[in-house]
Amino acid sequence: MENEMRSIGEMARDGGLSASALRFYDRAGVLVPAWVDPVSGYRWYEPQQLEEARLLARLRRAGMPLADIRLVLAGWAGADADLVRGLLEAHLRRLERGLSEARSEFSTLRVLLDHRENPMTALHTATVRLSVPAPKLAAGLDTVRFAAGTDAELAMLGGVLFDIEGENLHLVATDRYRMAIARVHTTGHDAPRTQVVVPLPLADAMRALLTGEEGKEDKEDKENIQLAVDGDRVTLEAGDRQTAAQSLGHEFPDYRRLVHLPAGRRARIDTTAFREALETGPVRASGTREQDGEPCDLSVLRVTRTGP
Repeated sequence: MENEMRSIGEMARDGGLSASALRFYDRAGVLVPAWVDPVSGYRWYEPQQLEEARLLARLRRAGMPLADIRLVLAGWAGADADLVRGLLEAHLRRLERGLSEARSEFSTLRVLLDHRENPMTALHTATVRLSVPAPKLAAGLDTVRFAAGTDAELAMLGGVLFDIEGENLHLVATDRYRMAIARVHTTGHDAPRTQVVVPLPLADAMRALLTGEEGKEDKEDKENIQLAVDGDRVTLEAGDRQTAAQSLGHEFPDYRRLVHLPAGRRARIDTTAFREALETGPVRASGTREQDGEPCDLSVLRVTRTGP
């Protein structure tokens, strides 16, 4: 009899199932050997069971539940093609639904992981709409625009950061060598802190919108205008006019770490007097600027307890 049958090792080799899997399916009553040696307990299979073992191996690799595997094998043996086809299609739908759900969950987990590694990324996802005094926003853009970077290799600095928190809108620009910050009071924002980097072309378009085509402040500038951030799209509306564009998809440096300095490293100054001191005070020849190679002079400042 043994010469006409396949041993469990041969069935495992040719059928694509391990010997332990064959023993499991025997105990489960799914693929029962034709004969078991009563002394050694060794399992033997008939040659025609090889096709069944190979089918079982395919269903196992596809992750089909054991109960459905039983039905497929029964339908296969009974030539019930409709039953087999229906079970296969139902399992495929489960797999596709599970894959869709897994993609959704993994996408959420990746976002959570990004936020855990860099909490600043959470500040870019909010939808915000707020009111801003047009003259104040114009003045804020004028204050920071000069400091924005132009180096293509530092794309994250090629814009103006709009940092919205509570009733304050902070405008920030830096090219690594200098930094400018302006604060504008807003209304209508009750969402969590939101940050978005406005590319320079859009920042300039905003300023032009606030100024008007003829270079004069519009009458509407005396009114509040609407600033909207929806995902990565930024829109400024002034009356029936608006300008909008995509924000920069880059992380802006954490400027607060640079401006929140310990005592002894900050001084409050009179801006008019400070400007006059820079314009009329002594300078030190410095050769050329590192960022653009242009010649320049330096004003050296020293902060004391009484000011710079």
